[in-house]
Amino acid sequence: MAGICRNHKMFVRAIGGVEDHVHLLVELPATLSVAQAVSLIKSNSSKWVNKEFAWQIGYGAFSVSASNLAAVTRYINSQAEHHRKMTFADEFAQLLKKHGVKLSPEDILD
Repeated sequence: MAGICRNHKMFVRAIGGVEDHVHLLVELPATLSVAQAVSLIKSNSSKWVNKEFAWQIGYGAFSVSASNLAAVTRYINSQAEHHRKMTFADEFAQLLKKHGVKLSPEDILD
């Protein structure tokens, strides 16, 4: 995934995940929308990914301030440890609630 990002002028800060999801902390060039970036990463990695698991339809994208880059990088690099304490679905639901995003539980993950 890092190579795919670099090939499309995305600056990779961190990539990490566990069995059911992946996190990417990347800087997008001004000419690339979030939707385009996700589409490029998913489509170019799908041959490898489908051997391991299938991409879900949706995704979450969040901006990160420069002052929080180190904390987000640490979070991404410690996914296995972090998700022993809380599932991804529960964490994502909490994050959305914290920021006032209203989704039903069935919209979050499956």
